[in-house]
Amino acid sequence: MKRLGTQTIQFDNPPTIVSTASIVGPKEAQGPLAKYFDQCLDDEFWGEKTWEKAESKIIKETVNMAVTKSGIAATDIDYCFAGDLLNQCISSSFGLRELNIPFFGVFGACSTFVESLCLGSVFVESGAATNVLCATSSHFCSAEKQFRFPLELGNQRPQSAQWTVTGSGAAVVSANGTGPFITAITPGKIVDMGIKDANNMGAAMAPAALDTLITHFRDTGRKPSYYDAIITGDLGYIGKEIVTELAETKGYNIKSNYNDCGVLIFDKEKQDTHSGGSGCACVGTTFSGYFFKQLQEKKLNKILLIATGALMNSMSSQQGESIPGIAHAISIEN
Repeated sequence: MKRLGTQTIQFDNPPTIVSTASIVGPKEAQGPLAKYFDQCLDDEFWGEKTWEKAESKIIKETVNMAVTKSGIAATDIDYCFAGDLLNQCISSSFGLRELNIPFFGVFGACSTFVESLCLGSVFVESGAATNVLCATSSHFCSAEKQFRFPLELGNQRPQSAQWTVTGSGAAVVSANGTGPFITAITPGKIVDMGIKDANNMGAAMAPAALDTLITHFRDTGRKPSYYDAIITGDLGYIGKEIVTELAETKGYNIKSNYNDCGVLIFDKEKQDTHSGGSGCACVGTTFSGYFFKQLQEKKLNKILLIATGALMNSMSSQQGESIPGIAHAISIEN
């Protein structure tokens, strides 16, 4: 590994993403990316008694699917990096408690999937591990219940609000393989611009995405045109527009190859998701389902994946705190 600039790590022996898996809920199954997911559920409970138990089941089955698809025995996976949005990351810890693999509970809010890939790839590149598992999940109903209002209240959602993705994404990263490779990572810094509106996460997280994006370009000396696609995690329509405009003021025109998972996963007009998708599973399922297949088929060969997260909870909002943002980036190349 070598350090580039202020924050980026470039890998001399890039780890391979051997396999991915994705399971999504009913609303995601009605979206434009439905055919790319491994499994689409027709019930948010999936046979469980609570939404939280359903989310744990979703991540458990997604992880099992990713391991099976990798062809690597579970006993040969050295570490698992996983997290979610629920207090103390109970979806991951309860869902994966029978996995019998050393477990790192990771929290980066909606950036957790890429944060897990960052940490896992460092373990593999350093020789501390040969194979690692990276996963995350979120659930619309459990997230609404925890962060906003119980669904039974039927509260009206402002147009700036986003729809938490129900689902899970998982990836197996290995020292052995023929690609796609994780060639570099740019961990992000906490950026807080004082935004307090919990119903406008795109605006709250956009400054962190911009900071990591610009840092990655400066550290690596690359330009936006280096990548076939630059993808943010779940800024939605509002956050995407903010990043696009602010990047141009910094001298980086990303309009031609930039998109956001929160924009892609739902049909805004037909599904009434307002500003788009959000949640840990937004980037987790969109990458594990759609983008990984594009890389495998060589339709895309170089992507910069930047997952964003809002580092707040319901109590901090109630106490009048602003919403700190975080964004982690990985460069994935064939």
